[in-house]
Amino acid sequence: MEEEKRIMHYSSSQKILLVGEGNFSFAASLATAFGSANNIVATSLDSKESFMGKHPDAVRTLKTLKGMGCVVLHQVDVDTMSQHPRLAAKLFDRIVFNFPHAGFFGWEHQRFQIELHQDLVKRFFAAASEMLTGRGEVHVTHKTGNPFSRWNIVKLAEEVGLYLVEEAPFKRADYPGYLNKKGSGRKCNRTFRVGQCSTYKFAKLPLQLLVLESPY
Repeated sequence: MEEEKRIMHYSSSQKILLVGEGNFSFAASLATAFGSANNIVATSLDSKESFMGKHPDAVRTLKTLKGMGCVVLHQVDVDTMSQHPRLAAKLFDRIVFNFPHAGFFGWEHQRFQIELHQDLVKRFFAAASEMLTGRGEVHVTHKTGNPFSRWNIVKLAEEVGLYLVEEAPFKRADYPGYLNKKGSGRKCNRTFRVGQCSTYKFAKLPLQLLVLESPY
């Protein structure tokens, strides 16, 4: 039996689905830590052609991931991901969406821009909740300062039956090689300042019930 390997909240024994990968560097960071990507499915909203145009420097990353056993899927939308031919009927221990963003249609503090982000996140939560194992978790890494705190993602999760298990501080340095990118617009291949942010962990059961159900 292979030794379990870990990096932060993730383990080589977990079935992991990554949603909204930009340049696939987060997937690569996990795969490097595990020494394999056999347990990882990494998805992107972009088509393969669009991805190569936005992130030409990441083509090698994609090739490496596939060589390590990662399933890489393009054009995966949060609305339909549970019906995707390669994802239908599959359940995951961890479903991860780092820095979800609906695109740049205004200033981040404007109400309609915030509502666009909220709609995206809520649709993601709804789809992800159908793809979890019994004790699986949905993780969203998100900025915690204003105006991003106004997204109220904990409330959005509760509206579709997901409950906060933990809010853990996020540091990009904890994931060697991870380089977050804007993903859209003229500067799509540029990184952005992370600042204060957290990884929010959600489960189908409230924390109190998860503790009661624990065998330990």
